[in-house]
Amino acid sequence: MPLSQSPASKRIIVAISGASGAVYGVRLLEVLRSMDNVRTHLVVSAAGWLNLQQELDMTLSHLEDLADVVHPIHEVGATIASGSFQCDGMVIAPCSMRTLAAVAQGLSDNLITRAADVMLKERRRLILMVRETPLNLAHLRNMTSVTEMGGIIFPPVPGFYHRPQTIADMVDQTMGRVMDVLGLPQTHLPRWAGLPL
Repeated sequence: MPLSQSPASKRIIVAISGASGAVYGVRLLEVLRSMDNVRTHLVVSAAGWLNLQQELDMTLSHLEDLADVVHPIHEVGATIASGSFQCDGMVIAPCSMRTLAAVAQGLSDNLITRAADVMLKERRRLILMVRETPLNLAHLRNMTSVTEMGGIIFPPVPGFYHRPQTIADMVDQTMGRVMDVLGLPQTHLPRWAGLPL
């Protein structure tokens, strides 16, 4: 049965922009790839590709193998640029302040920001894993604007109650939280069971 006719399949857009933290987008793709009922659409900005090479030594072909569909950043005629494309969520991981600003102002100047605009106008789940510190007033105002439009600002801030031993542990804990927000099942997040009595 074609993907468009499969009621069991969920579609998730994963975008990787030019902030540090490319590992979040890659790990999200890996987790979603392991799920039989999820199909991913990937978009990466030019700066995102640079970070993937700088931070992870990742090749283009390796990353593209993790996604079901890959869209070039300037392909504004792609399926995900239309509200008629049925989609269950979009995650920008990581989300640069430039991308945040474009989303906050409705500036659909590339496929990432156009797809994000579609998610907002169609009232669908949009998660921005914003990566910057410290934050200036413009950053905070842009986060407020996106939140008021229905987007979810999700800084990848690790928790330490599960006593992570590696960077991978911290990334997986964050991915578990993202999966929860997407409404997808996950096993990467240790659940808080309360303090022992």
